[in-house]
Amino acid sequence: MAGLPSDDVLLERLRTGDEDAFALLLDGWSGGMLRLARSFVSTEESAAEVVQETWLAVIEGIDRFEGRSSVKTWVYRILTNTAKRRGTREHKVVPMSSIDDQGPTVDPSRFRPAGEPFPGHWWDYPPAWPTPEQGLLTGEVRGYLTQALAELPERQRLVVVLRDVEGCPYDEVCELLGITAANQRVLLHRARAFLRGRLEEFYQREGDES
Repeated sequence: MAGLPSDDVLLERLRTGDEDAFALLLDGWSGGMLRLARSFVSTEESAAEVVQETWLAVIEGIDRFEGRSSVKTWVYRILTNTAKRRGTREHKVVPMSSIDDQGPTVDPSRFRPAGEPFPGHWWDYPPAWPTPEQGLLTGEVRGYLTQALAELPERQRLVVVLRDVEGCPYDEVCELLGITAANQRVLLHRARAFLRGRLEEFYQREGDES
């Protein structure tokens, strides 16, 4: 985020109780933290409580922070762990050990099999991706997309929220989640393909009803 001092300066200011430094973090990061927390828990109120718990943990733990990661990565890691615990209590989070990231990204039946003309090509091309002017960001679509995000496996959901919603760079996401760049590419591809499929279903249904 523009306007934040370097981590060394930021840590020093936070550890001396500089309220202005803490306010910079609150203003700069709370919105993104709320969106990420919401992908784990059932309500906006619960997500807000997760963010509040995270900031309290940051205040209590800042003196013990060893600087092995960036301050932002450390804060987001606290947030993720807090949100996962609350999500588990709400029965919203699926254990990561149960997630299967294998298998095809798109239903193979949508492609022409061997023996057909142009094997491996689409039987029918997906509808064109809508432009913002066509209502991609309407409240109804945002609600549908939020529901689709909740259906994603945990790691895919985390990666797509951090990359596409929060705009975090590859290296920061890898550090935060403890994954390789190759793993991140696979997870991001699968998440985007799933969400695109859900939005495709939405727009097809809207077209049928119009």
